[in-house]
Amino acid sequence: MTQVRYFAAAAEAAGTSSESISASTVGDLRAKLIAAHGPDLERVLSRCALLVDGRREDDPQAPIADADVVDVLPPFAGG
Repeated sequence: MTQVRYFAAAAEAAGTSSESISASTVGDLRAKLIAAHGPDLERVLSRCALLVDGRREDDPQAPIADADVVDVLPPFAGG
């Protein structure tokens, strides 16, 4: 299963900082995350970057392997 780590507002919306989910693509993962956590996470996910093993992945058809780690990163303000 793919390890998903949530940060900041994504962790708050998911109600957890990490979980394991089985998904075959980035799009499949997004759909499963929304189904599991509802509209609050869907709203946050629309603004989040997904990093698959440290690389940003925007293509919903990009494959995800069971050994991958996916970080869900909302935009951060700072300076």
